[in-house]
Amino acid sequence: MSLEKLQYLDYFNVSFNKLYGEIPSRGPFKNLSSQFFINNEALCGFSRFNVPPCPTSSTHRSNRKKLLLLFLLLGIALVFVPIAFLFLWIRYRRGKRAPQQADSLSMATTERISYYELLQATDLLSESNLIGSGSFGSVYKGILRSGTAIAVKVFNLQLEAAFKSFDTECEVLRSLRHRNLVKVITSCSNLDFKALVLEYMPNGSLDNYLYSHNYFLDIRQRLSIMIDVACALEYFHHGCSSPVIHCDIKPSNVLLDEDMVAHLSDFGISKLLGEDETDLYTKTLATFGYIALVKCDVYSYGIMLLETFTRRKPSDFEGDLNLKQWVSYSLPEAVMDVIDANLVTTTDIEHVL
Repeated sequence: MSLEKLQYLDYFNVSFNKLYGEIPSRGPFKNLSSQFFINNEALCGFSRFNVPPCPTSSTHRSNRKKLLLLFLLLGIALVFVPIAFLFLWIRYRRGKRAPQQADSLSMATTERISYYELLQATDLLSESNLIGSGSFGSVYKGILRSGTAIAVKVFNLQLEAAFKSFDTECEVLRSLRHRNLVKVITSCSNLDFKALVLEYMPNGSLDNYLYSHNYFLDIRQRLSIMIDVACALEYFHHGCSSPVIHCDIKPSNVLLDEDMVAHLSDFGISKLLGEDETDLYTKTLATFGYIALVKCDVYSYGIMLLETFTRRKPSDFEGDLNLKQWVSYSLPEAVMDVIDANLVTTTDIEHVL
């Protein structure tokens, strides 16, 4: 019937074809004669085309089939639509990963920042600009001449392991693209100085928010942050051409931007798995309390998830007791005894319910 809309159709001849179905009667077909449709025994329609009328019984049967199919689809929808909605919500939380990845991590950038410009931006790496320190170096806040705020991760070259950590981060970050990873602007390296120039995260780390008296994260913010980290790990393990194991998942390595979106950072002890490395068993320098021999990122994520909602560090426990066991012993009857007391308010309970 879509052929009826061809208002400029001047000539139409389908004779001697094994066509079937109803001949259109409106539009340009109003002026066509039967000679244009001869020897098509399965055609039907108006008598002026010298074809039999189209049967109505088949139409009714078709309508009944369509009605049954509609009810069947409605039944399926009642079951699967909630599941599909949940899946789409998770996909939405990932933030249209494909177009945004191109704007995220990239060591291949046209911007070059010299050693002297980094010194100037950080006021000669002054202590007043120090915003964090780790096993292999320190991180300073800096302001470029353009006014852009940056974070400069300077590696301590007095430590032999710092050289490997710098190389590892460069190798890992140059091949990763994801909105929940800290963006690398460029690197700066010479014989006496090695640094990564990173996107500045104005809200600091998850660790600061959990344990500082000046900040508070409600239950929705904590859940959103953990979903962001889960998206980054899903990309690490399944979205890369070569899977990546972060090896040091913990709150201090989860940084928050101005919109409180979480970004995973610090890839100094990460491991790139080749095609022949289907199992991981490695001794790392990961922080005590977050180490697991098998599937270490998944285990560490679980520990950090417990820490985020209980506000208890894995190192808070003595003897054989650990955070995982402490929570397990309290479930399900005493869950309110282990959850962060700051979350146990009428408002937050209503949000959970």
